[in-house]
Amino acid sequence: MPSGKSAERLSRATVAERALRLGDEEGLEAVTIRRLAQELGVTPMALYWHFKNKDELLFGITDHVLAGVRADRDADDPWPVQLRAMVTALLDAMRKHPCLPELLHLVDKNSVESFTRATNDTLALLHAAGFTLEEAYWVATYLLHGTIGLVSGQPGCPPAVPQEQAAEWLRQRRLHLSTLPNDRFPMLVELASAYTRQPDVDRYYQFGVDLLMGAVAEMASRQRVASGRPNEP
Repeated sequence: MPSGKSAERLSRATVAERALRLGDEEGLEAVTIRRLAQELGVTPMALYWHFKNKDELLFGITDHVLAGVRADRDADDPWPVQLRAMVTALLDAMRKHPCLPELLHLVDKNSVESFTRATNDTLALLHAAGFTLEEAYWVATYLLHGTIGLVSGQPGCPPAVPQEQAAEWLRQRRLHLSTLPNDRFPMLVELASAYTRQPDVDRYYQFGVDLLMGAVAEMASRQRVASGRPNEP
């Protein structure tokens, strides 16, 4: 093990945080024990105390970043308020950490404690809304993949496009749409005007969460009517 200040900063959380930063900046393929050791200024052996291999490291990163996906709420808040807080927390984590969606595809999420805790909390909220546990699991899966889809479909330049090339990317996208045959694709031609400016990304995400939660609320209302229970105000 490293000694002195190096030993103090080499907690499991410290290693996971540096690995997460590396994944965000360079992609998960860059996240290896050897590369992390170089970043932290230690030998690879020092990291094996925390993670025996890359698979364990990816599990650790996922658990670390999802630990903050909680509904910061009052327990007496209505279930839609609590559930929306959880969806928003997950969305914020994905926006902050671009590698998180890929992580969730790579690892066995059900073996990640923070993911299991978040899933259990979500099922409890949805069950309280009137869904059966099986239906609640379907809804929870929909919300997870819907959130990933929102991040993947963020409007504007793809993340791989350098900032200095953003204006040209928008111009090319606008040109492509505006030159489509107007008699066949009138809506897409009209959409070209949206690429004259940078998109309002925050509004996009608020709209997306409204869309996800609106569908869940509508289904919950139908469930309550079908079961003979009054709808919540």
